[in-house]
Amino acid sequence: MNTSKLKNILFFVIIALLIIPQTRKPIQVMLHKGLALFSPSVKTEADSKVINYASWQLLDIEGNTVDFKDFKGKVVLINFWATWCPPCIAEMPSLQKLQSDYKDKVVFLFVSNEKKEKIDAFLSKNKYLFNVFTPLENPSEFEVSSIPRTLLINKEGKIIIDKEGAANWNSKTVRETIDSLLSF
Repeated sequence: MNTSKLKNILFFVIIALLIIPQTRKPIQVMLHKGLALFSPSVKTEADSKVINYASWQLLDIEGNTVDFKDFKGKVVLINFWATWCPPCIAEMPSLQKLQSDYKDKVVFLFVSNEKKEKIDAFLSKNKYLFNVFTPLENPSEFEVSSIPRTLLINKEGKIIIDKEGAANWNSKTVRETIDSLLSF
């Protein structure tokens, strides 16, 4: 068989795998894991947007209401995500590692609009220990138009990292950035 025919067959096999629902999502997650090897960019002080700690009500997985303004003066990492989102799934292991090491020092808000049962099943299946929140209103402060979207906010309310798409949140760059934010 010549190489041209082999390439055509391989191309059609890949297309078929991407069309079949049972194989499409794992392939997309694998591709995004490759993209998630890179650290997100850190903004300079001058480029940092300052957020307004307006009331933004969130409901945790146990049904408790939390107000975003209660986190003023703390380092906060907000991740907007969904269980069906391949880039979200790809970056979750790095977020879990980061949260495991910084859970007592940084406020982690994993925000999803999905139903509690769907989130619980996803967390349980993957052995993630996140406390997931559902917004009771849209967070106009952050203008979320695509997911995943992750923000790292310093104690003064400046957005230090604002990343759309998958990234490596357990990188040396992110850890050094968080350590410097915590030392102030």
